[in-house]
Amino acid sequence: MKYILLCLIFFSVTAAFAQKTKEESATEKFVLKLHETKFRWMVQKKLDSLNSILDERIQYVHSNGWVQNKKEVTEDLQSGKLIMNSVQVTEATARVYKGFVIVNGKGNFNVVVNGVAVELQLLYTEVYAKRQNGWLLVSRHATKLIP
Repeated sequence: MKYILLCLIFFSVTAAFAQKTKEESATEKFVLKLHETKFRWMVQKKLDSLNSILDERIQYVHSNGWVQNKKEVTEDLQSGKLIMNSVQVTEATARVYKGFVIVNGKGNFNVVVNGVAVELQLLYTEVYAKRQNGWLLVSRHATKLIP
C-alpha cells in the first residue's frame, strides 16, 4: 500500500513538473519571437509597435557604453541619429523566471550612428518582465564581439 501511495505521489509531482515545463517552453518561444520582432520594428521604424513593448524605465545599453531610456531610443530612431539597416539574430536562448524572461543572444547588426555606417557582431542580454499589458523589455545590454 505504501508503495502504491509513493508511486501516485511521484507521478503526480512528475505530471505537475511536466506541465510547468510546457508553460515555460511556451513563454520562452513567445518572448524569443517578441525579441526578434522588436529588431524588425527597429529596422522598419515601427515606433508605435516598439513603444508598446518598451518599459517606461528601460535601460538600453549599447555596445559602446551609450545608455538610453525609452524616449531616447525612439527619438534617435525617428530622427535618424540611429538607423538600423538590418539585424540578423544568429543565436538566442531564453530562460524563464517568475515574472521575468532573460534572453541571451548573438547577432549581426548593420547600423548607422550619427551618419557613420557600422557593422557589429554583438552579444547581448535582454530582460523582459511580465506586466499587466504583456511582456515588456526592461533592460538590454550589448557587448561587441571581436571577429
